Amino acid sequence: MPFDPTRVDCWIFDLDNTLYPPSTRMFNQIDLRMGAFIENLLGCDAVEARRVQKLYFHDHGTTLSGLMHYHAIDPHEFLAFVHDIDMAPLAAAPRLGEKLANLPGRKLVFTNGDADYAARVLGALGLAGTFDGLWDIHAMNYRPKPEPSAYAGLVEAFAITPETAVFVEDMACNLSPAKALGMQTVWLDLATEWGDRAKDDAAIDLIIDDIDEWLATLADQASLR
Repeated sequence: MPFDPTRVDCWIFDLDNTLYPPSTRMFNQIDLRMGAFIENLLGCDAVEARRVQKLYFHDHGTTLSGLMHYHAIDPHEFLAFVHDIDMAPLAAAPRLGEKLANLPGRKLVFTNGDADYAARVLGALGLAGTFDGLWDIHAMNYRPKPEPSAYAGLVEAFAITPETAVFVEDMACNLSPAKALGMQTVWLDLATEWGDRAKDDAAIDLIIDDIDEWLATLADQASLR
């Protein structure tokens, strides 16, 4: 079924590489911090740390989940360490606030990061106060997207009617559980090496490559004013 914005009263957005572009290279900073954390934890070199990091990411959805599974680390300690990064690159990101504000209904952030980090990112993007709620890795009980329980918890916590909600995400694999619940889905295809991993075409209603342009198009539609 083609994407129908007139059916939407709840707009759910991923955070990283969705509300800002990967050209800011924010995740490069996080990636390096993850590697340093694993080096310190395991007493290994950078090459082995990266192997472990990517293995856990692919097998468990996030590096954090793998570290918790195999090493029983404190997630708060890990997240505080890896998210201790410079927000300055976000100053050059598109300003989406007005376009998001024009969308009718609630706006939510759904992220595998944590709330403290998300607040810093949103603040740096000029989006503080734009969203009505946030569902983070702590709220998911550390079972991240694309774990179905993460989506079910979001729906229950915010009393979302899936059939009138849309989820916008840069990682295609994270759209399937949303589609299974009845949500409309939008894949932000940024041609990254991870974006199309485990992509299911049947779980995607619309593909876009520029969220700023897409939001501008929605704002121009009289039916959404």
